Amino acid sequence: MSDEFSRLVRSRRMVRAFRRDPIDRATLARIVDLASRSPSAGKTQGWHLVVLEGDETERFWGTTMGDETRERFRWKHLLDAPVIALSFADPQAYLDRYSASDKSRTGLGDSLAAWPAPYWTIDASFATMTMLLAAHDEGLGALFFGVFNGEQQLRDDLRVPTHLQLIGAVALGYERLPDATERDDAAFSRGVSAGLPRLSTDDIVHYGGW
Repeated sequence: MSDEFSRLVRSRRMVRAFRRDPIDRATLARIVDLASRSPSAGKTQGWHLVVLEGDETERFWGTTMGDETRERFRWKHLLDAPVIALSFADPQAYLDRYSASDKSRTGLGDSLAAWPAPYWTIDASFATMTMLLAAHDEGLGALFFGVFNGEQQLRDDLRVPTHLQLIGAVALGYERLPDATERDDAAFSRGVSAGLPRLSTDDIVHYGGW
């Protein structure tokens, strides 16, 4: 394993405070290009992003976070992220791909219920994870988070096809570090989950069976 790859994986973390500096589209394109090379069943590539930039990000926050919630929101600089990318999986693309002549014998093109696992979700999640790593490699901060409020209104507003499955949102931008007067500001603190112990390999691996 290369030192560079180990450093990249070990140093990546979720960032919750951003500067407003824009991300140029060439940088974003490099990140997405790398993410698109993640594993994909049958090379279906059923992954899509809806990207909101600059002032457009308010369409996301205005729909998913009410005024009262925003007022008491702990990580206020998250709302400064210059890019919000919504990650979607396309289940229909998997039915179409597995109805093709080289895959039809599997029967997976008949219905989504025929699949032993939702590979559209799995593959889009692979791509989203690779996107987080690629962003970190570009010197950007990133945060993946779920969209728990206002999803239908957001979908309608952004004209998202009804059959697409929302995986979650990715905030992207240059990390905003606290100055001397902000070191104790909760807006720069880590979440409680960050302090939980990491499982050892012995906890994870079950050789020869459970």
